[in-house]
Amino acid sequence: MNVEEIKKIIEEKPNLSTALGMEFISTPEDDTCMARMKVDERNRQPFGFLSGGATLALAENVAGVGSSALCQGCACVGIEVSGSHVKAVSEGDTVTAFARLLHKGSSLHVWNVDIKDTSGDLISSVRVTNYVINPQRK
Repeated sequence: MNVEEIKKIIEEKPNLSTALGMEFISTPEDDTCMARMKVDERNRQPFGFLSGGATLALAENVAGVGSSALCQGCACVGIEVSGSHVKAVSEGDTVTAFARLLHKGSSLHVWNVDIKDTSGDLISSVRVTNYVINPQRK
């Protein structure tokens, strides 16, 4: 999935993705996109671990980027995010979110996002549902 045009939009002005240090990555698969995020002072808990909220934000944002790449010209917004955190990640590590499209309807997209650390261990598994707002649809 090519997310280069969406990355340009994200980089135009400050937003949650840039504030937390997310980097979006194109993939050769049409139903998959990725994002990376270094665990640092922008997204960690006071205890030095990746915040669960930042993890869910990463999942929702990478799924949003994927939906936006599939439906250019539409606004794609998360309407449900549900995740399970299974392992902590320490500051200094980097996590990678692997988002795979499960359902592509005309107004709803469902994504599964697995987030892994640099060792490849599963950190969180997240389900994201996006609502696709098409300005031409009444």
